[in-house]
Amino acid sequence: MATHRFSHCLLSLFLAILSVFSTTIQASSSSSGRATTILKPTELVDGVCNKTSNYSFCVESLYADPRTPRADSYGLAFVVFGMSYLNATGTQDLIAELSKKAKRGGQHDQPLLTRLQRCGKDYEKAVSALEMAYNDLNSETFFELAEMAGVASTSAEDCQAGFEKRHHSPPLSLSARNHELRGLCEICVVVSKLFTGGT
Repeated sequence: MATHRFSHCLLSLFLAILSVFSTTIQASSSSSGRATTILKPTELVDGVCNKTSNYSFCVESLYADPRTPRADSYGLAFVVFGMSYLNATGTQDLIAELSKKAKRGGQHDQPLLTRLQRCGKDYEKAVSALEMAYNDLNSETFFELAEMAGVASTSAEDCQAGFEKRHHSPPLSLSARNHELRGLCEICVVVSKLFTGGT
């Protein structure tokens, strides 16, 4: 139990630092254009992003962290799994905020609340999986990283599908975060295979 608490504290500290870095980079990017801050991806980043479905998203996401230009495979894994975790926990906060808005005044929207509650459960799974992945990275245990990233990605897909199969679109902010987490998890899977030799 003590080991688990220690790992959780390390995760919280790392992600707090990552959050500050990401916020700073995004603020400077919004004023000058992120593309201008990325001169040329490293060979590692280029190789990883070429194996994803969206090269530009991959490069821009990874370079939101200032450690990326000097990162080896292990460092890059910490970067992208950390970003995925921050996305998932941030989306949990967004879901809570959207739920409060749906309850306000006389505009109690029970169907929306029900779908948001299901998304909340989906994101509990995502956060749990990404925490496990981060702890595996800490212990240099790599074989379940891709699986954990897949669980998180599926959770975002399930949240999105819960709206769409009822012919409703989720709030744009939630839809964007679902899409972003799926993209980040795709990068996680590619990076994970650097350690296991998968294709």
